[in-house]
Amino acid sequence: MSLPSIEPKDLFDVVGKVALVVGATGSFGQVVCATLGKAGAKLVVTAGSQSALDELSGRLANEGISAAAVPRRPNTEADCDAMVEAALSNFGGVDILVVASGMNDVSPIDEMSPERFQKVMLANVEGAWLIARSVGRQFIQQGRGGKVVFTSSARGKLGHPAGYSAYCTSKSATDGMTRALGCEWGKHNITVNAIAPTVFRSPVTAWMFEDTPEATKVREGFLSRVPLGRLGEPEDLAGPLLFLCSRASDFHTGHIVYADGGYTAG
Repeated sequence: MSLPSIEPKDLFDVVGKVALVVGATGSFGQVVCATLGKAGAKLVVTAGSQSALDELSGRLANEGISAAAVPRRPNTEADCDAMVEAALSNFGGVDILVVASGMNDVSPIDEMSPERFQKVMLANVEGAWLIARSVGRQFIQQGRGGKVVFTSSARGKLGHPAGYSAYCTSKSATDGMTRALGCEWGKHNITVNAIAPTVFRSPVTAWMFEDTPEATKVREGFLSRVPLGRLGEPEDLAGPLLFLCSRASDFHTGHIVYADGGYTAG
């Protein structure tokens, strides 16, 4: 009996694929751009800040990565349709959607206004739903399937004592949307998954990596619950991301992939 006909390198090939990256200028968004761009994908990068997009576009160009920039957030149907149109006009279609945008607002629930709670839900849930709808329609029209990757968090599964009622709720909703669309779009050969990090190195979390008394105390307390015993690095997200965006994950949908050093396992 011969071995199965498998070419491992081909499974992870995204050369020539068109990836729409929402929230491209954020910490995870930049990991997405670097991973998919250096792997040969063409990028449509979006964010609310024109200056941040210009800076990112320049760095991508220096790496020889082809990218079209759209200065919009997924706030409305028109915003999302414009992102899809940019993919069509620049590259003729779209194959991958990665929603890397989002926000947190830390506050005890008794001190949080409904407006602040709703702002987190709009950024983390409604925006992802709107852009997934626009891109999903295009995927179905193209008739060749597609890849959707949402950004969840370990906090979609676990609570937090320090005022995360809005964030945890929004990421639990992201997980539910991932499963629902994975089921709904399976017949179209569209896979829908989410990558769920815990703390990884970024400008926002850089203080946790420092050798100050406060950072050491917080870090050691956190790492006591992480089996692999360290904080995450951007490279730790690149592998799962490439898997979820490539043919390697063609039989995986509705899954939450935890990039967390085992934090949610215990």
